Amino acid sequence: MKDFEASVAFLGQWGRFQQVVFFLLCASVVPNGFGAFSVVFLTDTPAHRCLVPEVNLTQDWLDVIIPIEVVDGKQQLSRCSRFRLDVVRNLSALGLAPAVEVDLSDLPQETCVDGWSYSRDVYQSTIVSQFDLVCRDQWKQPFTSTLYFLGVLCGSFFSGLLSDSGLGQISNYISAFVLGNEILTGRVRVLFSSLGVCLAFAFGFMMLPLFAYFLRDWRSLLLATSLPSLLYIPLWWWIPESPRWLLSRGRVEEAEAAVRKAAEMNKVEAPQVIFEDHSLHADVTHLHPKEQTNVFDLLRTKPIRDTTAIMCLVWFTLSTGYYTLSLNTSHLHADPYVSCFLSAAAEVPAYTLSWLALRFLPRRPSAVGILLVGGASLYSIQLVPESLPALSTALGMLGKCVITAGIGLGFAYTAELYPTALRNTAAGTLTAVSRVGGCVSPFVFQLSVYFKPLPHIVMGTLAVVSAFAAFFLPESFGRPLPQTIHQMPRRESIRCLFATRREPSKPAALSESRL
Repeated sequence: MKDFEASVAFLGQWGRFQQVVFFLLCASVVPNGFGAFSVVFLTDTPAHRCLVPEVNLTQDWLDVIIPIEVVDGKQQLSRCSRFRLDVVRNLSALGLAPAVEVDLSDLPQETCVDGWSYSRDVYQSTIVSQFDLVCRDQWKQPFTSTLYFLGVLCGSFFSGLLSDSGLGQISNYISAFVLGNEILTGRVRVLFSSLGVCLAFAFGFMMLPLFAYFLRDWRSLLLATSLPSLLYIPLWWWIPESPRWLLSRGRVEEAEAAVRKAAEMNKVEAPQVIFEDHSLHADVTHLHPKEQTNVFDLLRTKPIRDTTAIMCLVWFTLSTGYYTLSLNTSHLHADPYVSCFLSAAAEVPAYTLSWLALRFLPRRPSAVGILLVGGASLYSIQLVPESLPALSTALGMLGKCVITAGIGLGFAYTAELYPTALRNTAAGTLTAVSRVGGCVSPFVFQLSVYFKPLPHIVMGTLAVVSAFAAFFLPESFGRPLPQTIHQMPRRESIRCLFATRREPSKPAALSESRL
């Protein structure tokens, strides 16, 4: 019996149909790039100090009413306190000169009871300056980012479920990724999953500093990064439903109609019967349709449970590291717009690395190697002396680059591990788990308050533990996508790593069909 890719081989891999699907799906991902990291600018904290109301003070006292404090060995104006206004006002009325006739160190201080004054050199306003999320309420700033990622978490989970109900055309990143993987075949699918959608996301990320530079009010920026989502609606008519998904539902006639339309676009002649002996038919007939899309199927059997548990850990680790490093890139450059662009540009070589790994290397060793290199680079940062800040930055960017490559690899690996009936649900569920990492990432760097190297130690430890767990994932390199749930338990386990026999070489036609 022919598998799906053999049945549609007459379409070719890069006809007009595949080109339209490839570029439209990639274009739909671009807004995700600048939307995902808009919180970098929306919740940034401008320079600020206590607001001094208009009172009768001499200029000398106005110049010194904000005390000087030492932070990280450097002197700077206090952000959260001032000398008591009533005391200063009395001293000013008496004509006493500060630091000459009055010892400033003896003056009592108070909190910013009248609010704060924010610098507008970089931003007109941010959520922080709008709602005074500083000093005593500083914890609310990362909490705001966490709330944003909680919304993304819910969207990731439900978009996966909705995609399996036939709404894949207009769901966002997850559905675009899964839909492209199920429609495209061979090397084009590898290119799409590792470079296409990932570089489109990176391109959107690189566009974000441009939006933020010209829209320096947080409301305007939020609106500008949200409205492009309306452009997804026309994709309902332009992008077809996945024939694989239709077959997994037993809707053979609709699947054949979709493939015949693709054949017309590619100007090739379709056979009279396309899926006559498709192996999927027999498997679908005895499965209840709802059983194929139930999220609890991810826990149905031990092999699926083990794979799902390990992938959850790996995705949580990758997401925590990725968002923690991406949301804290201010150390790269004094200008936040340049910093954001550099962080985004670093993803281009990262995704190129993931494409090369997907193209030529087995999945399991690639995943383990990426996690180990990422963990080692993050661990090494704490060993760098403070006199070499450039080396610390370089190691941090290496960690970001490797972890980003791991994300590119992870999406493709996920699509290969799960069958068509569960692929959208699995992608949505695992992405939702990864967003938990995104939710905690704003607080990870806050750990440096207690011990400066602690954030990198936490991320490095997660990477090493995940690398060990990834040893127990099945290998999917050079194998066709599983079509049904029943095919997944027969995948190779970790025991084959220690088997003495060697695997027989796979035919070229089979290796062509890998994701």
